[in-house]
Amino acid sequence: MEEKELEVLKRYNQIYLEIIMRYKDYIEENENLYVAELPKLITPYEESVVGVANKIKNSFPLYKYEENFSDAFRLAYSYVKDEILLVNLPIQFWLKPEEVIRCGAGDIFDKATLLCSILIALGNVSTKLVIKAGESERSFVVYSEFNNHIIAADLEKGVKEYSSREELFKEMGLDKLSDDITAYEFNDKMYNSIA
Repeated sequence: MEEKELEVLKRYNQIYLEIIMRYKDYIEENENLYVAELPKLITPYEESVVGVANKIKNSFPLYKYEENFSDAFRLAYSYVKDEILLVNLPIQFWLKPEEVIRCGAGDIFDKATLLCSILIALGNVSTKLVIKAGESERSFVVYSEFNNHIIAADLEKGVKEYSSREELFKEMGLDKLSDDITAYEFNDKMYNSIA
């Protein structure tokens, strides 16, 4: 891109930011989702999510869920971590996985909902997104039950395997929650309050 084109793009972005900030309160008020509605943000059957899952499946000579899901999990994690730019907007705004794919960007929550959607599209309907939120911390972990163990991805820390859901929750500190921390898990079919 030429310097003049970059300057025009920069000015457009500044104008968009001014508009967004002017209507920030209105947007956030209308973007409000109750936590029990979060399953609406997991869209494993949406065309672009299925497309990403199919690209991952096609990286295997013949994708067989029972043999390849563990490796496919890691490829999905790499796609979301490396191909989707992490952006933190000055506004609370929910993006659906198909919007994250189209934009190639999203915040950490958007990336986690995308990963959850892709993993379900790869055949693991047990996949869930766990959110732990407190005054000074928020963590997002996507996990799948597979072959009698847990494969979990924290988009900031990487992929790790656990012998059980309880072991994962213990490492996340969900075994001893205080009153100022909430935690819940969900996918496209369910929502469960942990604390």
